[in-house]
Amino acid sequence: MPNIKSAKKRVKVIEKKTLRNNMIKSGYKSAVKKFEAAIEAGNMEEAKTLFAEATKKIDQACSKGVIVKNTAARKKSSLSKKLNAAMA
Repeated sequence: MPNIKSAKKRVKVIEKKTLRNNMIKSGYKSAVKKFEAAIEAGNMEEAKTLFAEATKKIDQACSKGVIVKNTAARKKSSLSKKLNAAMA
């Protein structure tokens, strides 16, 4: 446990940032799961809208620094491959 005032503040700030990061990460993961569930169900119209939502959430997570740029690109690419394979 920190004794110095600045160290106590850092602990509080880190806890807030961790909660924010987890919230953002959870949001994009659940958007991806909804998209994959729509693909499994064969609902292509819903999958298209959920694809747009999932890519938006991934981009937001990337811009907030929760995930790295290349990770975001890789995830969006894999989602688009799934969508294109399901459409064909």
